[in-house]
Amino acid sequence: MPKRPHLALMAGVFLALGLQGSASQTLPAGLVGAFEWRSADENLGGLSAIDMAPDGLSFLVISDRGAWTRSQVTRDASGQITGIDAPPMRFLRGRSEAPLEAGRNDSEGMAVAADGTVYISFENVARILQYDRIDGPALNLPSPREFGRLQRNSALEALAIDGSGTLYTLPERSGELTRPFPVWRYRDGVWDQPFALRRDGGYLVVSADVGPDGRFYVLEREFHGLAGFSSRVRSFALSDTALADERTELETPPGQHDNLEGLSVWRGPDGALWLTMIADDNFNFFQTTEIVEYRLQD
Repeated sequence: MPKRPHLALMAGVFLALGLQGSASQTLPAGLVGAFEWRSADENLGGLSAIDMAPDGLSFLVISDRGAWTRSQVTRDASGQITGIDAPPMRFLRGRSEAPLEAGRNDSEGMAVAADGTVYISFENVARILQYDRIDGPALNLPSPREFGRLQRNSALEALAIDGSGTLYTLPERSGELTRPFPVWRYRDGVWDQPFALRRDGGYLVVSADVGPDGRFYVLEREFHGLAGFSSRVRSFALSDTALADERTELETPPGQHDNLEGLSVWRGPDGALWLTMIADDNFNFFQTTEIVEYRLQD
């Protein structure tokens, strides 16, 4: 989500007045660790999506300014991230050698297919691009007319892919507090909208993934002003006609973490499912690029 002036102002005040209090909170169950990613690369920031490799030792990230990098990860014996080695961020291309144009480069969601194809969703000009190679040219997927009716700066925030190569995408906002989030599906070259996701109060959709268990995971975030951000992960059994068996896998109190926007679900070294999430710092000095990981409880 690109920086918004009022959000930046409130977050700055929050940092000055409230961060000390958050450190004393009881840590949520399953927390593996939180790693603050620092870099001299001026383009590292605004990270909006992450895809962790199956071994947990590398990942791909994109920013909401149309940039990406692949990173190597080091971990300690407990599995906590202790270091990241990443080349400078590079910019996504359009159909030619040139980077995506300003106003069309607000990449938010990402899904990586089993063959390495990368799909990226955008929230201002709502569309999905396909990259056979992340450093190569883009291919535009067809867009249903409904994408053109979505709110600007709040459109296709989340993108996921299942084992059969079917894509699922959701907007950040549904249009009304009581209106469910529509879930669009793309398979065999055709879009449909078979599901909708219940909306709860101020929680907004920011990321999605299909886990190794085949369940559909959704990361949501709510901004609480001076208290900061809370995050929630829900999961659903995914079938051809329904999202069922809703579970709340994680819910963090306000101020526990920064602005978590990206989610990757993978099987950790202990055999359990892990949630890797990354925070969008909006390129603000008072926010952090933070990678947070949780182990789902049995």
